[in-house]
Amino acid sequence: MKWWTGQCRLDDDGKPTTTKLYGSASKNLDGVPFADEDEAFTFGLDRESDVRNRRGQRGAAPINMADYCDLWFKGVSLRSKSMSSYKSRLSAVIRPYWAQSTVDEITPIQYDTFRKFVQAKYSHNYAKAVLGTFKMLMDDAVVKYKYREESPIVEQKRRGLYKKKQVRRVKRRLSTRSVHQPAHNAYHVWGFAGWAYVWTIAFTGMRSPGESFGLQRGYASAYWPAAEPDDGLREEALQRYESLHALRVQYQTYRAEGQAVLAAPKYDSARTTVLPPFLHEMHQALLASHDQPWVFLSLQGKPLLSTDFDNTYWFPIRDGADERTSRPRYERWARPALPTVEEMSGEDIYRLRHWHKAKLDESGDIPRVAVEARMGHELPGVEGVYSEVTIAMEERIVGYLQEVWETEVVGAVLWTPPFPIRLPEDPAKSTPPLFSGLPTLEY
Repeated sequence: MKWWTGQCRLDDDGKPTTTKLYGSASKNLDGVPFADEDEAFTFGLDRESDVRNRRGQRGAAPINMADYCDLWFKGVSLRSKSMSSYKSRLSAVIRPYWAQSTVDEITPIQYDTFRKFVQAKYSHNYAKAVLGTFKMLMDDAVVKYKYREESPIVEQKRRGLYKKKQVRRVKRRLSTRSVHQPAHNAYHVWGFAGWAYVWTIAFTGMRSPGESFGLQRGYASAYWPAAEPDDGLREEALQRYESLHALRVQYQTYRAEGQAVLAAPKYDSARTTVLPPFLHEMHQALLASHDQPWVFLSLQGKPLLSTDFDNTYWFPIRDGADERTSRPRYERWARPALPTVEEMSGEDIYRLRHWHKAKLDESGDIPRVAVEARMGHELPGVEGVYSEVTIAMEERIVGYLQEVWETEVVGAVLWTPPFPIRLPEDPAKSTPPLFSGLPTLEY
């Protein structure tokens, strides 16, 4: 605040005294000059404490929540699909609710009211996503943008009425017969593609819709790994899977800004998935019946991304449907009455992925690292660092899943459809395209 010049005041005779001369005329907050060095030093320590504890600092000018939502969204850098999700939550819930508020005036009590409103109005998963996005907004308002000194989200421990935290949806037990029924319904709704699609999710754990919609001919077991574009991966896979069938989960597909694109699977979980023989044969037969680059096509022979999948396919498969008689020029319109799959009531098709995980766990002798890798997960901590999936583990998975099929489907004499008719051989036509040619997102 005030420093010594290295000189002392002179007395009347011109001799130096012990009184130091300072090179400033600093004053305290009341405008009074410091009486001595100790007073100035103490004042400086107090100001440094204020800086460290952010007392008395002027923050950024107040900003309206609607403007802040726009500012925050521009600063987020995620994949296109995640950006769309954040934009939707901001536009549909957060912005309208807080439109009349500035960022700095939101109190913990107001946040609690907002939280209760969101939890009462929306599903558990959507409410959790909205509140998670709002928390990020408030955390960045404190740390990044300096619009607040602290977040209005107060996390208290064990205070008030205890309520068990809902960590996952309650699941009904699914038997193999319970999976067979939606596969049976899928055949009558969608043909052999529907039958194969349900069993593919149930016996590979692929994520639906993204990964299963995005499975291309060149990555299916009928062509892969010989069709693998990456030289190093192809050479390694040809040696490793010489006696096993495997498909490659390389991409998912979705729409970004209205355009169909390919992107890396969720969590960048590209992986190789070994198939039991029965599923490999299904895929072979399905691919032999059409000449498109996608493994699974719609009823119209188009990519599944162009469909309203839930309403057109999944809901009739899960919830059942009345009988439909034939119509002129619409041969595929007719279908028998479809029973409701009670065990799948209210569930989406992702439930079959969960069934696959549970089925692998039932075996009791498949290592956890192999199960999690098949699901597209990484084991945390030291276990994940030192573990690896061996070919013996994959052979055990294939043998076990084939045994489940032969015992619980074929051995139980459950209905199975005939394989589709192969396309006629036409030497004039080139081989079917292995890949779709869609643009690939690099982020």
